[in-house]
Amino acid sequence: MTLHGLAEMTLGVPNVDATKQFYREFGLAESTDGVFASADGGDQLRVVDTPYRRLVQFAVAADDHDDVDRIRRAASDRDIAVIDHDDGSISMLEPIVGISAKVTVRPRIVQAEPYSWRAMNSPGNPARSGTRAPAIFNEGPARPRKLGHVLYTTPDFEASMQFLTDVLGFKVSDTSAGIIAFLRCSTDHHNVGLINAPVPFFHHSSWQVNDVDEIGQGAQTLLAVDPSRDIWGLGRHFLGSNLFWYFRDPAGNFAEYYADLDQIPEDAEWDARDWAPDKALYAWGPPVPKAFVHPADVEEIAAALQGVS
Repeated sequence: MTLHGLAEMTLGVPNVDATKQFYREFGLAESTDGVFASADGGDQLRVVDTPYRRLVQFAVAADDHDDVDRIRRAASDRDIAVIDHDDGSISMLEPIVGISAKVTVRPRIVQAEPYSWRAMNSPGNPARSGTRAPAIFNEGPARPRKLGHVLYTTPDFEASMQFLTDVLGFKVSDTSAGIIAFLRCSTDHHNVGLINAPVPFFHHSSWQVNDVDEIGQGAQTLLAVDPSRDIWGLGRHFLGSNLFWYFRDPAGNFAEYYADLDQIPEDAEWDARDWAPDKALYAWGPPVPKAFVHPADVEEIAAALQGVS
């Protein structure tokens, strides 16, 4: 696998200014107008104006142009139109939901280990003996390290999975009863998630932070501004095993802080399994709110899509 994760995403919203302010408070650094950077991944989010909220594009990072050429051939073999860009990247439309998928050559993200990972006392292991937890002194918003994954719905579950696997070269990590699928293009358990639903819409982006303390720190910052941003958390997912907390941006998209995600080495013999529906969402946490599985604006998005067609 010479793909190594998500490079960036472009988020379309009808209320650009308010949405940009949310992602500033979420902890991303605005490098230029409407372009936001994570701490380790650089520029990874672009916010642009669209009539309704949608994922306009996601880009995957490749090691070299050989992999870009492989994906170009795979797309052409399936009569998917490929656009070549001046920087050597390519893009194409996902044939079911119309999201632009871009493939670009980028260096791999190198991440320094956070001190806090080894500073937690546990039974039989007083790793922080004689000192206070560093986390109690943290102030301000969280500082996401990188964009981990995007998740969107599709009315043709199998065809969208085939595009990711047969064209882009993703691997399936886990699925649940034809409802949800998690696929990876890196050592992370998943970089794209799919939900089987009649209306295609963007569900959420997910951003890595160091640990559960930083999830709580980010949550405190966001909810101090507007408590109604809270959607679901704190909890731990079953598929991927990560800790999570989700928040709603002003356009209605969800943004997730995550930590402690399962890692799958490139040469690992991972047992991709299809799990029962009760494992699809979480191992523990608050009850799943209706707004998480059926956002309030789904019918509005459906009407907008009918108008486009």
